[in-house]
Amino acid sequence: MSKNKTTSQSVYALIGEDPFLQLQELAAVLALFPADAQRTDVDGEQAQLAEVLDELRSFAMFGGVKVVVMHNADAFLKEYREKLEDYVSEPAESSKLILRFASLPKQQRIYKAIQKTGEIRTCDAPKDVVPWMIERAKKEHQITLAIPVAKQLLEQIGNDLGRLDNELAKLAIQSDDGKIDVKSISTTVAFQREQKMSAMADELASGRTEMALRRWRQLTQLDRSMEFRAVTWLTIWLEKVRRALQMKSEGMSEDAISSALNLYQFHLRAPFHKTVNALGITGTHRLIDLLATIDHQTKTGVGDATANIERFILAAGAPERGGQR
Repeated sequence: MSKNKTTSQSVYALIGEDPFLQLQELAAVLALFPADAQRTDVDGEQAQLAEVLDELRSFAMFGGVKVVVMHNADAFLKEYREKLEDYVSEPAESSKLILRFASLPKQQRIYKAIQKTGEIRTCDAPKDVVPWMIERAKKEHQITLAIPVAKQLLEQIGNDLGRLDNELAKLAIQSDDGKIDVKSISTTVAFQREQKMSAMADELASGRTEMALRRWRQLTQLDRSMEFRAVTWLTIWLEKVRRALQMKSEGMSEDAISSALNLYQFHLRAPFHKTVNALGITGTHRLIDLLATIDHQTKTGVGDATANIERFILAAGAPERGGQR
C-alpha cells in the first residue's frame, strides 16, 4: 500500500481489485475533506464525459468542496482516455476526483499524471493472507492471533478480507485477555452468527429471496444488533455482483470470475451468476442506491432497521431487474 499524504489532493487513484481495501482507502481519503464536502458518486460504465467534467468544474451548491467518486473508472478511461488524461494533468482546484480502478499500469500517461497532480493508493490483497490477519488483529483490534488460529479462520471463512476483518472485530469483543485460540473461534457466538449472516447473503445471491428473508428474521431474533451488521454484508455482496459484471464485460468466463471472487462453494456458483445476469448493471446500481438510502435511514432513526433490511431483500428478489445494458 502506498504511503499516504496528510493533506488532500485534487485527484486520487485507488488501484486494486480487493473491495475491502478499496473501501478502506476510500474512507481514508474522504476523511481528508471537510465534513460539509458535497459528494457525488458516478459509475464509469455509464457516465458521460461532459456531465463528469461539468460536475468537477462547477462550484458546490452550498459552498465548500465538491467530491466526485467514480466507480468502474477502468471503463471510463477506456472510453475517454485522452480527455481524462488532460483533466488529471490540470484538475480543477475547487473539486476532488477519486478514481476507483481495478488496475492501472504504471507506464500509462494517466498514472504518471496522477502522480504529479494527485495521489495513488494501491489496494491489492496480500498474496499470503495469514500475516495480514495477524498484523490487522494486533494493530486494529488489539488481539493476539497465533499462526494456527489465523489459518483456522482462513479455512473456515476464506480469504475475503472484509469478512475476516469483521470476524476479528467480533473476536476482539469476546476476548477477555486479548488472546484468541482455536477453541474460541469454533465456539464463539459471534462466529456462529456471522456464518448465519453469510448463509443469508448466499441465499440472496442465489436468488432464493424467501429463504433469505426467513434467515434474516431468524438472525434478528437471535441478536437485534444484526440489523446494523447487515449493511456491511450486503455491501460486500453487491460489490461482488458489480465486480462480476465488470469481469464478464471484459470477456472472463464464469469459472474464472468465480475463482477471482473466491466463491469456494461450487453449488452456489451457478445461482450466483444467474442472479448477476438477472440484475445486470441497472439493477445492481438500483440496489446500491437503495442500500445507501437504507443505511442512512437506519443511522438516523428513520423507520425500523429490521424492516428496512427486509425491504432491501424483497427489492433484490423483485422481478423488476435491470438486465444487461
